[in-house]
Amino acid sequence: MALKLDVMLSNSVVDAAERARALERAGVDGVFSFENSHDLFFPLVAAAPVCSLDLMTNVAIAFPRSPLHLAHAAYDLQLLSQGRFRLGLGSQVRAHVEKRYGARWGRPVAQMREWVQATKAILGSWQDGARLDFRGEYTTHTLMTPAFNPGPNPYGVPKVLVGALGPKMNQMAAEVADGILVMPFNSDRHMRERTMPAIEAGLAAAGRSRADLEITAEVIVAVGRSEQELAAARAARSLIGFYGSTPSYRPVLEVEGWGDLQPELNARSKRGDWAGMTELVTDEMFETIAVCGTPDQVAEEIVRRYGDCDRVCAYFPGYPVGDDLFGDVARSLHAASAKADGQAPAAASASGTVQR
Repeated sequence: MALKLDVMLSNSVVDAAERARALERAGVDGVFSFENSHDLFFPLVAAAPVCSLDLMTNVAIAFPRSPLHLAHAAYDLQLLSQGRFRLGLGSQVRAHVEKRYGARWGRPVAQMREWVQATKAILGSWQDGARLDFRGEYTTHTLMTPAFNPGPNPYGVPKVLVGALGPKMNQMAAEVADGILVMPFNSDRHMRERTMPAIEAGLAAAGRSRADLEITAEVIVAVGRSEQELAAARAARSLIGFYGSTPSYRPVLEVEGWGDLQPELNARSKRGDWAGMTELVTDEMFETIAVCGTPDQVAEEIVRRYGDCDRVCAYFPGYPVGDDLFGDVARSLHAASAKADGQAPAAASASGTVQR
């Protein structure tokens, strides 16, 4: 099957409906909201009634929210979108959870396991009428009276996905979640040597098959159709430096032989030397972690690295991307993945732009 392409919807609810319509016209398959300076559920509420795109939180920070709050939001968005919603959850890092959200930080893998299981238990109790009885170390849910029970969702229970990069989180997510969002600071080698073995171990431990799990590769994309556009797209390099400064992302640098760079990136981030961080990102590092090139080149490289996944969440950070360029990437990705899967590829125009 052709890989599906998800792109960011909008930072705010204010223009979310208009953006959803425009992105659907461009030809992408789905949109996601991101937890930044605005609430991430509101844009999806605005988008759900006006488009037929798949919708996802990418990601809702889990620990500051009760699993009951997450279940209610997921249920209502599943209802509003007529079955097109997926709840993506993430852990964030300790400083943000404790100091920005004022929430509790425990053992993140164990805590995330409980948040997934508890959210699914609540959604399941509404769907099948079973007595709610979830008891964990971090959260407990044993009461669900009729007044607070919305009943079965006519579009089924929404999927619960986990944002993961390290092997422990990936293995846990493969055991209990409906899907995994592989974080965008990644490389082909890290995916093959660290991520996929952890996912396979989790599936085996739970007695599950690959068909039981939706895997989404998140990718930093630097794309352009001309030398001028490609030069502008290299602004995405700054995001590589930002991610690389975070200690939890050091394993990605280590697997590529760049582990010693992480402390220097971190030190410069603490000094606020953002330009200096970007200068440390070499062309090789940029092109190993990000995917760069024309729409056709980007599509072929994504399929080469992540062709075994189900979807791709593409980020286009730091440079302008018009809806026509989104459309070119979507068409090229659909054609390249279908060709790799043995399906008949879409016809291409004389200019190399894929046409469907």
